[in-house]
Amino acid sequence: MKFARTAWFVLILFLVGLVAGIPALADQWNKKTIVTLNQPMEVPGNMTLNAGKYVFKLLDSAANRHIVQIWNEDETKLFTTILAIPNYRLKPTGETVINFHERPGTQPQALRAWFFPGDNFGQEFAYPKTRALQLAEASNAIVPAETAEPTADNLASVPLVAVTPSQKEEPIAQAIQTTPLQETATETPMVAEARELPKTASSVPLVGVLGLVSILIALGLWRIAKTCS
Repeated sequence: MKFARTAWFVLILFLVGLVAGIPALADQWNKKTIVTLNQPMEVPGNMTLNAGKYVFKLLDSAANRHIVQIWNEDETKLFTTILAIPNYRLKPTGETVINFHERPGTQPQALRAWFFPGDNFGQEFAYPKTRALQLAEASNAIVPAETAEPTADNLASVPLVAVTPSQKEEPIAQAIQTTPLQETATETPMVAEARELPKTASSVPLVGVLGLVSILIALGLWRIAKTCS
């Protein structure tokens, strides 16, 4: 009987540890981050976000890890879902980094890329082709462009190209660094403050796996307790 009580106590401690670890693991999965903007920001899809707090996170998909959603701070309103490509840098940092396309005059900064703390790669965002051509010319930089309008049905399969400041189209892999860097990279200045969200929604697949492990452990402890009683 004493052994059985000890076994159940150990199981309870194990379950408490699993539940406590779920939020951190989920953050790593969807990269959920609160971004604080101190000025308006243009995002793909002909949309400008006002200064304030927003949630950036990856779409919950194992098939495509380069689709980003932008929500309001409490995640009751989805502003936009954006296609992206890998954007690599040489050294990861401990903070969120937001890059912008340079813009003339007083126009809002245009979102370019988002890096999650600790990662050496981030998400460089694709714009509708017409807007990408304008941004490429204005910022004198290559911009990923959508060749078709994204919808709920084709979101993961929209073809992307890279448009150059000279208004030419090139393959993404040829024009943009989509593999790990081998030399020092230079980041454009960050003009938005951002912090990693310490709490997030749990991942359904993760909870399922942890639940199965917990059940197996409980059955094992029950068999041992029954044998010793």
